[in-house]
Amino acid sequence: MQPDAGAPPPEFRLQLWSFRDDVAIEAGGGRSLTILTRWGDVQVPDAAPGVEDFLRRMTYGPVALGNAVDLDPKNLHETLGRLPGCVVHSLALRDASSPLLSVVPVSPRGLFDLPHQGRLTDTSPIRLSRFAFIRENGDELLVESPLAHHRVVLHRPLASWVVGALGRPTTSTEVARDANLPRPLVLEIVAYLAGAGMVLLGAENGNGDAPTFAEDRDPALLTWSPHDLLFHSRSRLGRHDNPAGAAFNHISTVRPLPVVKPLPDGQRHPLPRPDLDAAAAPGMSLTDAIEHRHSVRVFADEGPTAAQLGELLYRTARIRSQREVSGAGDVRYTVSERPYPSAGSLYELDLYLTVDRCPDLPRGIYHYDPAGHALTLINHCARDVDELIAGATVLIGSSRPPVLITMTARIGRLSWVYDSIAYATTLKHVGVLQQTMYLVATMLGLAPCALAMGDSELATAAFGLCWPAEVSVGEFAVGVRGHSTETGVNTQESLRRKGGAQPDRA
Repeated sequence: MQPDAGAPPPEFRLQLWSFRDDVAIEAGGGRSLTILTRWGDVQVPDAAPGVEDFLRRMTYGPVALGNAVDLDPKNLHETLGRLPGCVVHSLALRDASSPLLSVVPVSPRGLFDLPHQGRLTDTSPIRLSRFAFIRENGDELLVESPLAHHRVVLHRPLASWVVGALGRPTTSTEVARDANLPRPLVLEIVAYLAGAGMVLLGAENGNGDAPTFAEDRDPALLTWSPHDLLFHSRSRLGRHDNPAGAAFNHISTVRPLPVVKPLPDGQRHPLPRPDLDAAAAPGMSLTDAIEHRHSVRVFADEGPTAAQLGELLYRTARIRSQREVSGAGDVRYTVSERPYPSAGSLYELDLYLTVDRCPDLPRGIYHYDPAGHALTLINHCARDVDELIAGATVLIGSSRPPVLITMTARIGRLSWVYDSIAYATTLKHVGVLQQTMYLVATMLGLAPCALAMGDSELATAAFGLCWPAEVSVGEFAVGVRGHSTETGVNTQESLRRKGGAQPDRA
């Protein structure tokens, strides 16, 4: 295609309309219609002449307004305006076999509007939003953004070339020149991308300064990273049309993972089982534990005993029972019950203990068996222990923790059942398990401290994980309470005094 030196030829492009694939039409009495959509049914009580035929043709694919007979465009636009989240807007070259791109609504708020005339010109500053991302989808590319209620399907490479040129502030004229494309065509593609929320329109500052974009000054957006906002939007309903919830999409191709990870080879250390009828801490109620719970960052030189670790794990993470349940298609799979809650009783979390100081356990890295309530020594490499403990020490910011508990997720336990929300649900499970550990550790007089993050690659190597089938997702340090250098008071003793909790620095 040669560069365009002036105005485009008449009708060089086609604006097309179609419905999403999940839209259907039912006829009522007279000219009344019911539009069936994933967002709900919409009644059209008196479809204008020509509108019903056009709507039905839209269910089969993109339709050009010029191909309609006896149709008043005003009546059509009024009807389509009542169907937010249903209408796909496509841009095509005349006589082309397929559109260049399509703007597909992904929520019921998907109302598409092209920039007003004069708002976007050949010399308007333009740039791809920093929240927009491109991914492969079959033979096409998708442009998506957590800020948008649409996604853009790039059907042909020509449209992809334009998107690829928008990673920095530029203009349609510059893109057309660099890509050797007609200016009017580039301007039209950019207009569709801007209307979909993928491209920003900037303002000239004069004096040769760089253009400014509202997104870069919005305080509500400045505090979000693109990955965090994308993760948030895709793990909640409202801004996407992906399957979500208990869809069992993998039930026919993947077997469910076992309740308990196959036990690794290594020296096995059975842990003592506490008497659950006996109070963990005489005289301390659950309310006391909640009120006194705080993150301890000063540890004694001695570490917790195997009995103390065993009681902590038994009261927080052991398997109480297992049972079979039925999924979609009556497929049977096994779930379990444990002290903390888990979606669908699936319990995808595993625990690994990096033991630096424990009077009756060799120094090393252990896997916890929640069914047999035992630890298996899987790694006694001093360097791996040192690196894991050193990383935890940096995050804690004070003394070296005697034991680091790392939580990993066999994500397939959840994603076999749940679509879209599996990883978000795992992070919630990490939180409830950490809180359960906090309360039990407090009642046991131990020193607990949840960590803000951990080194996923280090954990993968040290634990021998098969990434990404099993990934580290949370860390929790535990030790014996030491003497605070800030107060000079033994925190274990102060904890047992009513109202004597130290400030929470978690």
